[in-house]
Formats: sequence, structure tokens, C-alpha cells
Amino acid sequence: MANETTSSTISELYTEIVAEALFVASEKSLMRGLVKNYQIVGQGLSVEVPIYAVVSAAGVNEATDLSNTAINPSSVTITASEIGIMTTLTDLGRNAASRNVAADIGKLFGEAIAKKIDVDLIALFDGFSKIVGGADVAFSAAKLFEATAELRNLGVPTQDLACVVHPYIAYDLKGALTNTFANPNPSDVANEAMNTGFVGRVAGVPVYESSNISNTGTTGDYKGALFHRDAMGLAMMQDLKIETQRDASLRADEIVATAVYGVSELHDTYGVELMMDSSLL
Repeated sequence: MANETTSSTISELYTEIVAEALFVASEKSLMRGLVKNYQIVGQGLSVEVPIYAVVSAAGVNEATDLSNTAINPSSVTITASEIGIMTTLTDLGRNAASRNVAADIGKLFGEAIAKKIDVDLIALFDGFSKIVGGADVAFSAAKLFEATAELRNLGVPTQDLACVVHPYIAYDLKGALTNTFANPNPSDVANEAMNTGFVGRVAGVPVYESSNISNTGTTGDYKGALFHRDAMGLAMMQDLKIETQRDASLRADEIVATAVYGVSELHDTYGVELMMDSSLL
């Protein structure tokens, strides 16, 4: 088509945007690396994930036939949808800028796509049936141990567990571990929190902070979660893609970033919602 541009006509602009955007999207997304990832290939917009229930073995007597155990998995369907962002970069704006405008746009688009993925996955926290904490409860190591006990009671594997909370909620945990930031306890976790601000592993679980967790509507209340990797799924049909189109009459290039993916809860019993109130607010 006459109004399109190719990578050869604006090769420098196009290349810089793609390289920067892909780097930022990969590095800035926290949740993507903590959940089960699937790739949608072939026909259709969805992927069906079979869920197998736990089966039990039993003792048998010699020369006695075993009884049949029915294997009838349920399934969860993750349907992808498209997200996108666009801006128009004028020739004058690009040529007159003292900065690399193409790289700046790539950075903004990459962060926007990464944040959207995180926000969509974090929204699944509210769907976990098991809840630890409350609207007036501060986050502490004891609460994390309680949430871990709930998962262990259901036989959830201890490997691949993660805890994600808002920074305001993590503040109370750090304060408790370090005696309110004044006199560190003689422990590796406490010293790490004091020296670097990173909580580290508590109850055998890495604790992450994400500002992408929204307030519940009540001042100081945020919903985090403790979960196994298999608790939630991200199905990617198209990863971050950037395209450009020339608008000659406007003397500008349209820059469009898109991604096609879906998210879903897979195992409800593999996650615990952490309803906590921050003492900062």
C-alpha cells in the first residue's frame, strides 16, 4: 500500500524502537517469570490446560485384582486478547530533539506492555479462595508462615513458591525483621533487609515487591499473594511487536506496539490471598 513504510525507508528509527522495547519488556515484568507460561500456536485464540486431580494408592492383598481408578481431568481455557498503544512521531519532533526519541518511545512502550501484563496477572490474586490477613492486619513473618502452612496443608510443593506484595505492605515486614530499622536482629534476612532493602527469603519463600498492586479502595489496604507457579497461567499468542506506518501528508510516522495474550487462574488451592493493611497510611 502507498501509505506504508518499510524497515529500509526508516531503518534507523525502526531498529532502535524494537531493540529497546523488547529489552525493557523482558526486564521490567515481574509476574511473567513467576507463573506458568504457555504459547498459543496454530488455530484459535485460546489454549486449554488440563488439570489432573490428585490420586491415591492403597495397599492390596496378594493375588487380588486392583480396582480401577478413573482419570478424568478438568481443564482451564485461557483466551487471548489484544492490547496495544500508539503514538505519532513527527519528522520535526524527531529531527529537532536532543535525545534519541525513537529509543525513548521504545522504552515507554515496553514498560507499558510489561506493566499491563503484570496488572492483569496481579488482578488474579483476588480470586484465590483462601485468605490470610484482614483489613486491619499488618504484614509479618508470622502471617507469611501462616499462608505457607495453608498451602503445605493441601500438599502444594514448596518449590516454585513466591510472595508478591505492595511496597507499603513489605515495609511492615522489613520493620519487624529489623526491629523497626534500628537494631538489626542477628540473622541473614534481617541484615539483608537493613543493608539493601531487599527482604529476601522468609519461610523459604522469596518475597517480591510490586507497585502494580492497586489499593483496594480502603486507605492502606492492598491484596498481595503467596502462590505456586502453577496457580496462574499466562498464554502468549503474540509477544511485544512494534510496527510503523508512514503518514506522508502529516510528515510523521505512526508507531504501534501490540501484544496478544491471556491470563487465568489454574489451581485455586495453589494460592493464598494476602489481605494486609500498611502502617504507613
